[in-house]
Amino acid sequence: MVSVTFISTFRPALGGADALEIEAKTLRELMRKLVKKYPRLQKHIDEGIALAVDGEIYRDNWDVEIPDGSEVYLMPRIQGG
Repeated sequence: MVSVTFISTFRPALGGADALEIEAKTLRELMRKLVKKYPRLQKHIDEGIALAVDGEIYRDNWDVEIPDGSEVYLMPRIQGG
């Protein structure tokens, strides 16, 4: 299981949840399960999100494995230039 925390912007799409525990081996599997349970989250994904696993941020590589017991944080993607 991994602990997933969401910023306040995502909470309406998650029924008000700010965190949950979920079983997932990769970031892709995690996001697939979250969208299946909370379809309104797809809008945020389409707008761009970043995921932090134990403090390391991932934006494009969703094939990253998530170690059991990790903390994952979902946040909007920060645009830079």
